[in-house]
Amino acid sequence: MNKKKDRIGYAFISPFFLVFFLFNAYPIFFTLYLSFTRYKGYGAKTFIGIENFKLIFKDPNVLDAFINTIKIWGVNIFFQIFLALLLVLIFSDIKYKVKGLGFFRVVFYLPNLIAAASISLIFVKLLDKDYGVVNQILFNLGWIGDAIGWLTEPILAQMSVSGIQTWMWFGNSFILFMASVQAVDKSTFEAASIDGAGRLQILKNITIPSIKPILMYVMVTGLIGGLQLFDIPFLITDGRGFPEGSLNTMIVYIYNMAFVYKNYGYASALSFALFIVIMIFTVIFTVMTNRTEISEFLQKRKENKARKKALAMKGSVDDE
Repeated sequence: MNKKKDRIGYAFISPFFLVFFLFNAYPIFFTLYLSFTRYKGYGAKTFIGIENFKLIFKDPNVLDAFINTIKIWGVNIFFQIFLALLLVLIFSDIKYKVKGLGFFRVVFYLPNLIAAASISLIFVKLLDKDYGVVNQILFNLGWIGDAIGWLTEPILAQMSVSGIQTWMWFGNSFILFMASVQAVDKSTFEAASIDGAGRLQILKNITIPSIKPILMYVMVTGLIGGLQLFDIPFLITDGRGFPEGSLNTMIVYIYNMAFVYKNYGYASALSFALFIVIMIFTVIFTVMTNRTEISEFLQKRKENKARKKALAMKGSVDDE
């Protein structure tokens, strides 16, 4: 009877595993296989060993694309977390008691629901050098004399993409942070305020420790998403990282290698190299944000080993 129930259970969960192996596991292993071949998307696949991975270290475009990605991601994640924490500080202030949190949650999260293609089209029109609304407003206010090439100057193009990404994602970070803060008993904030703690002290000693796990989650997921940045840079440029390759991120470069230059083997090798880099950065972030917990765990483990060793020695002495 139990075996029959087990078979029925396996039958119910089998669609998940079928979909997982077909659309997740198989593409991963097939991409790994392609990384050891020379393949143009058609014809025979030629096995070349690790030559594609060797080429990564000789290709100067890889380093440029990686640096571009880090620049765009770094500015984005800094301002994303800064704005989210600033909003948390405002909405969690027990003195001001700002109302309308539900409304602002919707407003701040709304950009995250808009398709990347629509956002790209909007900002291409807003940031156009000659006819963009942003330049027109700045010119009418007398803040600029000449048109600014937001999407034609390399550094400005990178900062523009970082700003777009910040605008899209800070609302998501704010909602996560605010949920963590609301889980803390209000009496904690009230007691700190009565004892004379300022807003920055409350932020440092109560708010940030309470959102530390979520902060790590946002940084790790932000890192993964940042290193995989593709849609906005691809859609607001010519698809190849214009201007001057400043928006040529890692995924844009991989995309062009595969679908423009028809070098699927090298593109697959780049994909796995990027996966390794993301894994290394994730481990580093995890260790950095959990130094105290890791130290305590290692210390307890060391103490337990010493205790077991002492008990073992005591037992051997008693036996004698």
